[in-house]
Amino acid sequence: MAGPVRQPIDIASLEAYIESKLPLIQTPLDVKQFGFGQSNPTYQLIAADGKQFVLRKKPPGKLLSKTAHQVEREYQILHALQPTDVPVPRVYILCEDHNVVGTPFYIMEFLDGRMFANPSIPGVDAHERREMWHDALRTLGKLHRVSPKSLGMDRFGKHTGFYDRQISTLGRVSHVQAQTVDVDTKEPVGELPHFQENVRFFSNKALQPRDRTTFVHGDFKIDNLVFHKTEPRVIGILDWEMATIGHPLSDISNLTSPYYLDSAEHSRQSFQPGGTPGIPIREQCLQWYAEVSGYDPRPDIDWGDAFFSFRGSIIMQGIAARYALRQASSARALDYIKNMKPFAEETYRRVKAVAEKSQRGRL
Repeated sequence: MAGPVRQPIDIASLEAYIESKLPLIQTPLDVKQFGFGQSNPTYQLIAADGKQFVLRKKPPGKLLSKTAHQVEREYQILHALQPTDVPVPRVYILCEDHNVVGTPFYIMEFLDGRMFANPSIPGVDAHERREMWHDALRTLGKLHRVSPKSLGMDRFGKHTGFYDRQISTLGRVSHVQAQTVDVDTKEPVGELPHFQENVRFFSNKALQPRDRTTFVHGDFKIDNLVFHKTEPRVIGILDWEMATIGHPLSDISNLTSPYYLDSAEHSRQSFQPGGTPGIPIREQCLQWYAEVSGYDPRPDIDWGDAFFSFRGSIIMQGIAARYALRQASSARALDYIKNMKPFAEETYRRVKAVAEKSQRGRL
């Protein structure tokens, strides 16, 4: 999955830093760049003795948001979770010195396993596919049952008002992204369809789920999981840049989004009864998760799904904004940009359905 370097880094400077700070990595290095990673450029480091490592860095140039690209927070939570039963790659060092490769970065273990861009997990039999989904839900439950305070991480995020903060932050971020002007066409990215109506709906306290407090990964999904090479189990969770303390509903709606949203990687039809063999029904997924985490998300799931869709449209807008500045690090950026407005339209349809259902429930 690693190939040519699309965003060059100063390899000589990196090698000098590693020689002085991390002698377990033998130089010289062979450096490649992974195709995944929409936000933070991610590189494969192949040491002189053949051992492999991974470097994650902030993108170059002026950043649109202070809340995004926080590789420092990624390192912090990965380091904290090392002694738990949550499968995460080992992290070795965090460098906050901009003079080494231009932006802060950290180096972590390379996990030799399987990754799947398509959540229907092609290329395995039905039994293994079911067990891989089962372990993905089990793994998320393990994360959500870890007490931040037990790891000295109770200040990693605020313990109440998660969705209110999300709405406020996403609103500010979306406003900046909408005003971003393409360096070639000079056209702004523009506001998402129905953005203001969606904000009003999600800000309605009477409709929001009750506050809960857990670690939240922020982008927990099949293609951010590394599976064992031959066994149907997760050996690592990747891409922690949006991790915080918050409401677990956000992660469960994210992971199970293939059941209710199409994407560039899959059709939701694959996740309906009679679709891809071995994919469990969503009710089973929510039950597996509840058994491990202790939280049953089913009463809140419609609201959570709508919010995930809303948040996803803003993430797509962010990719469009980074592309406008030619900072997008993924080879798939144009696919996300193409889907941005249709995704926002579907968000609004979902919001209206949840609002109407809530109104009927009060009659």
